[in-house]
Amino acid sequence: MAKNKTVFICQECGYESSGWLGKCPACMQWNTFVEERQETGAHASAWQPAQSKPVSLEEIKADTEQRCLTGIKEFDRVLGGGMVRGSLILVGGDPGIGKSTLLLQVCNTLQTDAKILYISGEESTAQIKLRADRLNVKRRSLFIVSASNFEAISSMIEAEKPGLVIIDSIQTMYTDTINSAPGSVSQVREVTAALMKLAKSSGITVIIVGHVTKEGAIAGPRVLEHMVDTVLYFEGERHLSYRILRTVKNRFGSTNEIGVFEMRDTGLAEIPNPSEMMLSGRQENVPGSVVVASLEGTRPMLIEIQSLVCPTGFGVPRRMATGLDYNRLTMLLAVLEKRVGLALYDQDAYVNVVGGIRLDEPACDLGIAAAVASSFRNRPVDDGCVLVGEVGLTGEVRAVSQIEKRISEAMRLGFRSIVIPEGNMKLAGQMKIKEGFRIIAVSNIREALEVIFRDA
Repeated sequence: MAKNKTVFICQECGYESSGWLGKCPACMQWNTFVEERQETGAHASAWQPAQSKPVSLEEIKADTEQRCLTGIKEFDRVLGGGMVRGSLILVGGDPGIGKSTLLLQVCNTLQTDAKILYISGEESTAQIKLRADRLNVKRRSLFIVSASNFEAISSMIEAEKPGLVIIDSIQTMYTDTINSAPGSVSQVREVTAALMKLAKSSGITVIIVGHVTKEGAIAGPRVLEHMVDTVLYFEGERHLSYRILRTVKNRFGSTNEIGVFEMRDTGLAEIPNPSEMMLSGRQENVPGSVVVASLEGTRPMLIEIQSLVCPTGFGVPRRMATGLDYNRLTMLLAVLEKRVGLALYDQDAYVNVVGGIRLDEPACDLGIAAAVASSFRNRPVDDGCVLVGEVGLTGEVRAVSQIEKRISEAMRLGFRSIVIPEGNMKLAGQMKIKEGFRIIAVSNIREALEVIFRDA
């Protein structure tokens, strides 16, 4: 017989302790432990396959045509070509960023005749109806219900037999088998495990919405992200209209893929050409402005990087990075000072990525360094030039991946030249280059800056 046991669980990471702790030893957060009761004889509702006998790989039959297009190309892109039947998808994002809006639009454009069950634990059906009217959602096979008890939800799903179930949000759901409040680690873990069992056994696609913490990670235990098939983050700045849907885990497609949207009065609109959007409004012949060719998943994007370097008024110069890794910026400033001879030790340096995009790819190093050098020397970089390359500590410019896509994007948008690492010149030389476009190969950062400012 199951026995009740009292444990203390960290609500940030799921760490369990027999007694209360002020600071979690796993995630180092303060005052996150909550007392919960568990049944020692109970087990989570983990999914078990229909047959447990080992079979040969050649005997297994997999249907490769199980994907269903959502009708929103940017959403299909991040999923790897549409939603896979029987998959469990987790969508996270800040409050008010547009998660519910996006999912309602998916319900309206989904390329299937199957029923869609939208379950909300945060809003009433009347509130959802008001949003649906604003978004012009008219789908007859869309059914809305306001509920939070999983046992009742499971009965609805069994009776309605939908093709898609949306849970908004997982933190509001609870099951009677766990004696803790909705949103607790135990409830989130148990309900997600039950939803995974439901999706895999019945072939129903399930999308769950997750809240995020102040650090930007999905709230609840980290095991939540390991249980689901796909993890999507919906990002964006509140004062900007652009939104980015980013995949960080996908068992059925590539990771680090992004989809770009714009928030309008009528809902979220797709941005099929993000490069033009990122470069719109760019001023010409301004020191500190450089265009780089970044790769987000399989999509090449041309993004403007701006830098402002000025004498510091304090004993220690300030370094600020928006949309970039701060440590990467300080490393590049040290390389410029040591290998190029720029006296940046008494200069404040501010670097910003235009458009609210975050760049984590090392291939943007050369562009960042060139923007800082341009602002410091007060000399503009050629407006028709794109920069690509990773910069090492010795000042060398190292080769980057998929240089063909970056060059093609630069040519498509009408740029006149691109500066690339010497190690990529072999692949670049095999491409068909349009007339008037130049490919400039450099081996180190000093050579790159000489070429950039000479051509300017």
